[in-house]
Amino acid sequence: MTAVRRAVPVLLAALALLLGTGAGQASATGYRYWSFWERSGDHWTYATQGPSLARPDDGAVEGFRFSVSADSGDASKPRGTADFATICSGTAAESGTKRVALVIDFGVPADAPSGETPPGRRTACARVAPSASAAEALAAVAKPLRYDTNALLCAISGYPRKGCGEQVSSGSGALTTPGRTENRTSSSGGPSLGLPIGAGVVVLLAGAAVWQSRRRRG
Repeated sequence: MTAVRRAVPVLLAALALLLGTGAGQASATGYRYWSFWERSGDHWTYATQGPSLARPDDGAVEGFRFSVSADSGDASKPRGTADFATICSGTAAESGTKRVALVIDFGVPADAPSGETPPGRRTACARVAPSASAAEALAAVAKPLRYDTNALLCAISGYPRKGCGEQVSSGSGALTTPGRTENRTSSSGGPSLGLPIGAGVVVLLAGAAVWQSRRRRG
């Protein structure tokens, strides 16, 4: 048992180190960006492709929300309950075109870049060609749009004035790349693997110390 007693302080120190490391890893990074959503009935669904690839049908409702989030599961949905009939009530159907209802939510002050104030949430009805993408529908009613060199949507109606998917402090414990706005994948978070794996290593070391002690006595 002497070997075990000698090993305990070392093992406890190792455990404390691993716990601290795990806590640091769990302090994650979020991103400030425009997320892209599709509405079905009363529900918003995080889009599975970017707005330049999505081809909404006539009568579709598409949403864009500016916020800070860690991943797609953490992303804030567009606010409000307006449906297609409400948004496009003043836009008559025309042959050879389609109508796409858009909800543009500029987010809350807490998510705004330093020195900027988010405009009020707005809706618009875009009349576009039948083959138009969601990005083209957005451009028809919410210019100016700004994209980065990777085609990531950075600004709608000039908001924000600068920045594009930048990292910001977040306590959510997850990481992401912001881009259902343009097909950049996200990774889901949760507690860091460093903590359970590290704790498991400490348990194995303790077991090894006990086994070594028994072997010496035998």
